[in-house]
Amino acid sequence: MSHSDVPSTNFSRADIGLVCALPLELAEFLGRCQRVKVYSGGSFKFRGGIYDGIRIAVVESGVGPWRATRATQALIDAHQPRWIVSTGLAGALSDDVKIGHLVVADRLRNAAGDELSIDIGMTSDSARGLHVGRLLTVDHMVRTVVEKRSLAAETGALAVDMESFSVATVSRLSKTRFMAVRAISDDLSEDLPPEVLSLVGETGAVRLGAVLGSLLKRPSSLQDMWRLRERATTAATRLADFLHGIVVQLHQFDS
Repeated sequence: MSHSDVPSTNFSRADIGLVCALPLELAEFLGRCQRVKVYSGGSFKFRGGIYDGIRIAVVESGVGPWRATRATQALIDAHQPRWIVSTGLAGALSDDVKIGHLVVADRLRNAAGDELSIDIGMTSDSARGLHVGRLLTVDHMVRTVVEKRSLAAETGALAVDMESFSVATVSRLSKTRFMAVRAISDDLSEDLPPEVLSLVGETGAVRLGAVLGSLLKRPSSLQDMWRLRERATTAATRLADFLHGIVVQLHQFDS
């Protein structure tokens, strides 16, 4: 990794490091942290803060496996966290997994069929919307219900994201303990609107030109985008609630 990928400030050790792709995913959780500082390293944005006395470092990787790999290494080099958590939003691949539900991975699989096991000592609780099982990482956004069902049949995964397998791989190479926690923002009830593929850039920034273009071509896309935003916000709030327990438990594990 090049020196430019490492943050130029705030090299203090973190208890727990979190990797997310987009700012929205951990905005609610970070809003509950104290003394949050924002700083940059290479092409990544970092946030450091205190949560219930626990030192937290968050890196926003942007979208996709390649950026997740680089961001995770930058986080480890800068903060040497005891734990790394790949977290954020995901798409459901099972009818039992609904919007706002949580998926904790005990296995990770990538598009090539490689698989990693994670010993988390946690079981599903469907009544609470908590699912423990396989999480699939791919290199593109899975938009349609048809593709989701195909991936589910092929892999047996409960949900799909674009970063967790890469984060886990780097964590294992550095001998840093790891877990993956995802909140569901889209389920099997309908396809995502086609515009979603062009609205978010690789770094996670919203492409304003694409937004305006979508509105001109299909004015009703505004309503679709607003609904997606509401679902993502709901999932992010549920994720923040769940991360409270996770962060505290992981920290206590080391105490």
